[in-house]
Amino acid sequence: MKNIILPLRFGLVISAALIAYFLLLALFNWHTKPMFSLFNGVITGFGIYTAIKYYKMQEGADFKYANGFTLGIVTGFSATLFFTVFFLIYATELSPSFLEELLTVFRKDYNVHIGLVAFVVAIMGFATTVVITLTCMQYFKNSWNVPQNA
Repeated sequence: MKNIILPLRFGLVISAALIAYFLLLALFNWHTKPMFSLFNGVITGFGIYTAIKYYKMQEGADFKYANGFTLGIVTGFSATLFFTVFFLIYATELSPSFLEELLTVFRKDYNVHIGLVAFVVAIMGFATTVVITLTCMQYFKNSWNVPQNA
């Protein structure tokens, strides 16, 4: 139980930051512009980096690459799931016209179901999580080139 609390806690914080950023964009009607979603990677990356850093400080010399990688993946996946649930609620209940506005950015008439859009949001979050976790773990892993006692 203790091992899952840390990534869930950080996942909730990341998703809260993503939701706050999304709602801030919605205030200015920029949430339908895909370019602004690039900053989601920065938010997610900072959260995963912080989670792994916190875990490494807790573990000290017992820190293992596999455990840090798992922590990053679970943190990012939980944040993605929480944000996707929010996205579904937002797109269906809070702003039903959001999906139509989002798709007009591409200047085509797509017949897209909200389930497909939520699936794409989740896949983008999962892919971002894997890439960011692999990147962060390059920073946190122990180097084989430098003696540990140096």
